[in-house]
Amino acid sequence: MRGIAFIGGESPSVAICRKAASGADLIVAADSGLETAEQAGVRPDWIVGDMDSLDSESRLAGYSHDRIIRYSADKDYTDTEIALSLLWDKGCVHTALVGGGGGRIDHLLAIRALFEREPSPDQWITNREILHRIQSPQTLELRLKPKSFVSVFPCAETHGRAKSRGLQWALDGLEWKKGFFGISNVAVNGNCAVFAEQGTFLVIVSIADAETADNGA
Repeated sequence: MRGIAFIGGESPSVAICRKAASGADLIVAADSGLETAEQAGVRPDWIVGDMDSLDSESRLAGYSHDRIIRYSADKDYTDTEIALSLLWDKGCVHTALVGGGGGRIDHLLAIRALFEREPSPDQWITNREILHRIQSPQTLELRLKPKSFVSVFPCAETHGRAKSRGLQWALDGLEWKKGFFGISNVAVNGNCAVFAEQGTFLVIVSIADAETADNGA
């Protein structure tokens, strides 16, 4: 099963939101992520959170009470964590976050930290970027605009190895340690791939470059 969590923060275009939701088996909106979902014409299956950033509580009136899980603002977990946990509890094996761009840097770092965990979300789509998480022996195929930037970060593990195809600077033979990164690599003709040979990696591309190539989300 594939699950989507719409979260607060700056979100991608309506078209990208709809495309992301179209392939989902289960959709959860976390707090003000409900605004993003509804603006895209998406009706979530569940709504969770403390609702402290929702523009109006009247948005909840159109949903069944048993599909709204409200939490106190004094809680141990973020609304995004709660949304992901619900997706996993419901059997989703592939999960994606939609939204969460811009805003406070501590919020961005908190979402980034979720990709260090097990289980972890597989994708994060903001207003500007798409972040993919791949774990050995997984291969990520990308179709981008030629000369697009592709950035790669090792995730969680102390050591990692990866291979690539179609990047200006090949990843083959490099030893990735925690704290290392490779930013602004180039997808020469737009078609490229990153293979996680050992460990886990985050691969980040511009959402505009992906849209141009009709790769979308």
